[in-house]
Amino acid sequence: MENRKIKIAFAGGGTGGHIYPGIAVADATKTLAAEKNLDVEIYWIGNKTGMDRDIVEKNLVASGGSITGFCGIPCGKLRRYLSFENVKDLFKIASGYFKSKKLLKKMRPDCLFSKGGFVSVPPCRAAKSLKIPYFTHECDFTPGLATKLNSGSAKNILVSYDETRKFFSEELSKRCTVTGNPVRPIFYEDHAGEGLEFLGIEHGHKKPILLVLGGSLGAMQINSLVTENLDWLLERFIVVHQTGKKFAEENPNVFSEKKADYHPYDFIYSQMPSVVQACDLVLSRAGANSLWECAVCKKPMVLVPLCGSGTRGDQVDNARFFEEKGAAISLVGEDAESEKLKSALEKMLDADTRKKFSQSCGELCANLKPAHRIAEIILDGIENGRN
Repeated sequence: MENRKIKIAFAGGGTGGHIYPGIAVADATKTLAAEKNLDVEIYWIGNKTGMDRDIVEKNLVASGGSITGFCGIPCGKLRRYLSFENVKDLFKIASGYFKSKKLLKKMRPDCLFSKGGFVSVPPCRAAKSLKIPYFTHECDFTPGLATKLNSGSAKNILVSYDETRKFFSEELSKRCTVTGNPVRPIFYEDHAGEGLEFLGIEHGHKKPILLVLGGSLGAMQINSLVTENLDWLLERFIVVHQTGKKFAEENPNVFSEKKADYHPYDFIYSQMPSVVQACDLVLSRAGANSLWECAVCKKPMVLVPLCGSGTRGDQVDNARFFEEKGAAISLVGEDAESEKLKSALEKMLDADTRKKFSQSCGELCANLKPAHRIAEIILDGIENGRN
């Protein structure tokens, strides 16, 4: 029996936090479709500049991945503050809309899946105008501006937390489905040994491994805290530090000055799952993607969420949720300083304390396979729409 063919457009990007969960959904959709005797083609609509293309193209079918092709569109950022850049970006957003409409007309997908971020708004608007059904997923505790703009005409609004429903109107809340935040399948596997090999760290190391993550673009605040207290940290931990490319370019001395037990990287690509699994503790921002990846791997976390002007406070909400669940220690605002960071990390030196936080992470993610659940919703929606 010949497989039935379907096409799905994915939209989202701007940061790895919007791209990697989308790739997890693409992988799960491809797997589930094969079980249903469906032949799926998945096309990703993302920012024509930046990291979107690089990350997505590593997951193309030609490379053994799930995505058939990448389509770049002009993108303007959705800012919540007054800036002349907003005026300039209106033209980019308009251009992105017309480009998306042209792409979708040619592609004729059965549906569109939005993973959020400012990149997703023009494709969702274009899908609406072409009467293409679309689904939108919000990874954060509170819905972002892109999700708010996309949700009105969405067939289904997918959220990571049950509490997120209350931020929508009563009508939209009825269209919300709680799925959790999608995490790539590899994070559910055990590749810790490969992570140690990649890092050049021997099995049976005596000090716990501290993995420092500032997101795909790096985080100046976390990078500063680490470099200012590096000697203190290295007395107690093996430090694996993803700095972000900008910090690496501006601070080449961090990479040239070799220190024992210090492993700096500008960015860790395909090895990241195994590196997370190999570490004992994570110091990170509180972006939803990193949080759920670490939680799936049952890693205790010390979180320094992005806060203040220019952010809606989503990372603070994410961090406080994980702290309330006993999975992390959160350092917000003025608490994100050297002495309180040291105090939090001192607590995590105790193996029993780390075990307690690890167990809480496991309870949060117990029996959850968000990517598979989202794939089910997408494919069921397509099948019901065809009947």
